[in-house]
Amino acid sequence: MNIGDLLERGAIAPRVTAPTKRQALRVVAELAARAFGLKAAEVLEALLERESLGSTGVGYGVAVPHARLPGLLQLRGVFVRLEQPVAFDAVDDRPVDLIFALFAPPEASGEHLRALARVSRVLRQSDLREQLRQAHGADAVHALLVQEARPSAA
Repeated sequence: MNIGDLLERGAIAPRVTAPTKRQALRVVAELAARAFGLKAAEVLEALLERESLGSTGVGYGVAVPHARLPGLLQLRGVFVRLEQPVAFDAVDDRPVDLIFALFAPPEASGEHLRALARVSRVLRQSDLREQLRQAHGADAVHALLVQEARPSAA
């Protein structure tokens, strides 16, 4: 699973202002709707429904919200970096400024879980998180995520 296959440059917003978790998720939903030809209200509803089961804030200022969406043909991702971190009810109680959202077709259970694990593993790297926070522009963010997601030679 390559993050480059999930994330296109048009689905990256490297400088977003959103003062609350809900508004951050709304930005994610609007970006996903534009990038993937979906309805923003339906994407937001799916994200909020998943979030009601428990926060997707995984710690270290990172959240990985996710949802299954009718109308998607393949697994897709959206990346948002917030200008100011927001409270996200994360497992470590730290506010979130890096959001990598995953969207899957309703039938993509195994693939969806593998992608969640891959994104979470990649974003656990402290040096990558700091580089993402310093990156200028969608191209730089995309390059960092694709480069870091490549399997290393053993």
